[in-house]
Order: sequence, then C-alpha cells, then structure tokens
Amino acid sequence: MNIKKFVKQATAVTFTTALLAGGGTSVFAQGNDKPGYNEDYGFSHITRFDMLKIPEQQQSEQFKVPEFDASTIKNIASAKGYDKFGNLIDLDVWDSWPLQNADGTAANYKGYQIVFALAGDPKNGNDTSIYIFYKKAGETSIDSWKNAGRVFKDSDKFDSGDPILKYQTQEWSGSATLTPEGKVRLFYTDFSGATWDGGTGYGKQTLTTAQVNLSEPDAATLKIDGVEDHKSIFDGDGTTYQNVQQFIDEGAYSSGDNHTLRDPHYVEDNGHKYLVFEANTGTEVGYQVEDAFNNKVFYGGNKKFFEAEKDKLLQSPQKPIATLANGALGMIELNDDYTLKTVMKPVIASNLVTDEIERANVFKLNGKWYLFTDSRGSKMTIDGISANDIYMLGFVSDSITGPYKPLNDSGLVLQMDLDPADLTFSYSHFAVPQADGRNVVITSYMTNRGFYPDHRATFAPSFLVNIKGSKTSVVKDSILEQGQLTIN
Repeated sequence: MNIKKFVKQATAVTFTTALLAGGGTSVFAQGNDKPGYNEDYGFSHITRFDMLKIPEQQQSEQFKVPEFDASTIKNIASAKGYDKFGNLIDLDVWDSWPLQNADGTAANYKGYQIVFALAGDPKNGNDTSIYIFYKKAGETSIDSWKNAGRVFKDSDKFDSGDPILKYQTQEWSGSATLTPEGKVRLFYTDFSGATWDGGTGYGKQTLTTAQVNLSEPDAATLKIDGVEDHKSIFDGDGTTYQNVQQFIDEGAYSSGDNHTLRDPHYVEDNGHKYLVFEANTGTEVGYQVEDAFNNKVFYGGNKKFFEAEKDKLLQSPQKPIATLANGALGMIELNDDYTLKTVMKPVIASNLVTDEIERANVFKLNGKWYLFTDSRGSKMTIDGISANDIYMLGFVSDSITGPYKPLNDSGLVLQMDLDPADLTFSYSHFAVPQADGRNVVITSYMTNRGFYPDHRATFAPSFLVNIKGSKTSVVKDSILEQGQLTIN
C-alpha cells in the first residue's frame, strides 16, 4: 500500500486507550516494524535531532532568562476586580499582549500604550477574563499602569448572536492590532469549559475577534465603551487542524491527549491578513497515529540517527506521549472583515516532540520573518529536558509561510528551569520588535497564580534579546522595568 495513503486511512481509526494504559496491542503496532519513510506534508518541523541539542546548549548564558531580584518585584497596583461574591480583590495577571501595529511594534493609541492581559481571582482557577491595562507612552514604571477593566461584559457572549460564543466560560490569550482607521481589533480564544458553568464540557477552543471601543473621558483616562462585531472565526476543520470532536472521539481527557486551538496572533504581509495560532495537526497533515514513528522527517538527522532514535523512543516510557504529540503553529487567512478566508497548512509542527507549542508570535525584522513559540519541558519527549524547563523556541524564514529553519541551530532562544513555586518564575515569553535595531523586548508574567498570600501573578521585568540573522542572544545587563514594551 502507498505509505501516504496508509497514513491518511490510519488517521480515520481511533487508536485504543490500551496504548496509554499499557495493555493490549495498538492497531498500528505492526507499522513500527516497517522501514522509514519521508513525508513533510509541505511545511517545517521541529525535529528530535534538533531538540536533542538543547540540553547542552541551554547551559550557555546566551539563552538564559535573566535572574530577577525577588525583593524588587511588585504587584500591579491597579489590578483590582471583583470575586464571584462582589468583593473587591487584587487580581492575578498572567498572559499579556500589547496593542500592536501591523508590523508587530507596540502601537501608540492617542498617546497611550495598551496591554491586554488575562486576569482573575487568585482563589478561583476558572476565573479567566481579558482586561485592558494602559499607561502614557514614555512611562516605564509598573506603577504607571492603569486598569480600564474587563473588555467584555458577561452578556456580550449572548448579545453577539454567535452560536459558539454563547457557550463561552473563559477568555484566553490572543493578540490585538491598531487598524489604519484607528480602531482597536482584538483576537482571542473563546474557551468553553465545564457544563455547570454553561460550557460544553470538553475544553472547546475557538479563534474569536471583536472591535473594542475606547474613549478618553479626561486627559489621563481610557474607558472601555463596549465591543462590536464580536464573532467566531475558526474552530478547526479536522483535516488540517484537529477539532474538539476528534479529541472527544479519541477519549478526550482520559486518553491523555491535549487538544489546542488558541492564542491567535494577527499579522499582515503584502496586504494580506493572517492569524497564526497554536493547534494540533489534522488527519491530512500528520495526525497522532503510531505510524508517525516511521516518518524520518519527524526525527531529522541521518538514517543511522533515525533508526537508533526510533528504537529508543519505542522502548521509552515516553512513547504514549510521543504518540499523541502533534503540536502545530497553524495559519489562516482572513477577509477584510476578519472572517475566515482560507485555511492554510501549519507553518511548523512538533510531531513526536510535544503536543503543545504555545503563544505563536511572528514578525518581519531586517528582511527576515521570525517565528517564536513557548513550550514546557514537562510536555516534551526529549531526553535531557526536565519538567521544570521552560522554553521560547524560534525559527527564521525568507517568507511568512516558510520554510522555517531553527534559530541557533536547534531552535533554542530562551530557557529557564526555576521551581514553578519560585516567586520569580516566569512564563509566556513574548517578543516585541522595536522601531529600530536588532533588539527585541521580551515580556512575560511572573509568579504563578495563587501561590502566595501577598504576591500576585504580575508583569515580569522585561529584557532584551538580540537577533542577527539566524542567531539570537540574551543581551547582558538588559533587564528593564516590569511590563516595559519599548526602548526607543
């Protein structure tokens, strides 16, 4: 049988949960004895060969997230909201993203810099809403950030008339762009969780958009005046990107699978509007089947490496995780009204490596396209990478659609291995290009939510990474203020 045809047919079969339980024989077990084949599906891949370089590389200061002085870290003073009982509380603030121009630089909105951020009650892990924080452009202190409040009212999901939005239980990460008309256009992830909260019960994720209306009632205040054009864009097609029904059919959470379709990042190129987002590959582009172990493309390296690494992986306790690992950074093109125009192939995928590559971020710098993503060692299947390892990976291309090659020979851009309970633990690293030069500002959040009675999850100190061609390095002594977006 033609191997491409076999792979496509195989993806239509639900593989058994016995694979994960360690009992029985997978329907694809015999496929592991077949000789290898090469199938790249027309896009780039994060390979095991490249990732295995990282444990040694990450010892270099070139890649280390700077150490921060815990005594200097402040909560965001304005980050206040209400718990479910109506009490005024201090909020945790984690994933954040700036209002950006079409080229990725931080936008100036009527003299302000604006950040959208996820925030919620430290005592309620399901409380996740998008807030707007803003400050006068040029100010850098964390105390200069003001809080305009929640972007959405509870009723907005119903008022939209969107059949998917009415089941929303949480608002997850995304991006925002300042349009040529001066409007604020938000892209975010509509998450539908527990049925008792009004959700679908299976963590359905949908790429979503809205225009956010702002006003300036006085010279120092921004006010949210509601949203309009609030609508779903894309929730997976099954063939290019896994959808939630496939996740359910394969056993949902009990299967050990991790369904992702989130973090929409808006970018423009030559008049075209795109979203790049976190996803998992669908049945036509390298799905999560055991026959993936035979695809040399997912391994990289030479034939000898493929054969040795395959044999090792098949005997590894990480085999079940690797079977399910089909993370991707997907791409769709939008119409001018921000509706779906075209479903495109992923720009990169991580089959056999990890099921989760988060926070897609792409921009053009000095004639090259740079693609970044965050990931956790705890979700990876690579020897030498530990559960505490946190990464930003990066790739470079001459075209927005690829092919992408790994930065620094492996893809490693940033690494941190603090205990997650450490006050200065940071994650969700995000690169903000500057108007001039080769340095980008790295933002993130610090302190996991609910870990301390007095310390909230907050903006981490920013710092600089230098990008030169296919090489990057953390700029020595470049620690900036908490939440700082620009240096010029």
